[in-house]
Amino acid sequence: MNIVSLLKPKSTVSYVYDSSTVRQGLEQMKAHSFTATPVITKDGKYAGVVSEGDFLWYLIKNSKSSDIKLLESTYIKDIIDKNKFKPVRISATINDLLLMVMNQNFVSVIDDRDCFIGIITRKSVLEYFYKKEVEPKTDSK
Repeated sequence: MNIVSLLKPKSTVSYVYDSSTVRQGLEQMKAHSFTATPVITKDGKYAGVVSEGDFLWYLIKNSKSSDIKLLESTYIKDIIDKNKFKPVRISATINDLLLMVMNQNFVSVIDDRDCFIGIITRKSVLEYFYKKEVEPKTDSK
């Protein structure tokens, strides 16, 4: 199965730019009550995912400085682990996603130009497998 039917498009997803400040990123995650959000460049390329853990580790490493200005002079691109949350290409299969969603709430999806086009949530993958495996068995009883 192609994953397009599970895609939440970029226009409906919250994300931050890698050039956003740490403070802006924290404010956006607080406003949406997310624990992680995709990060993209100004030209739409996928840059990674920033999580609560990234913010926490940044704050711990800089705990000697209580200056709020530090949050406004550090950028998201400086605190994310670019290798932590790998995206999948739009041509990926549902099986490609299965192991990934076991460890994260969503998987970022990119096109052939490495541009961010949306996410696929753990919930949508679980619903797909439920409908495929469980529902047919309960309907036949």
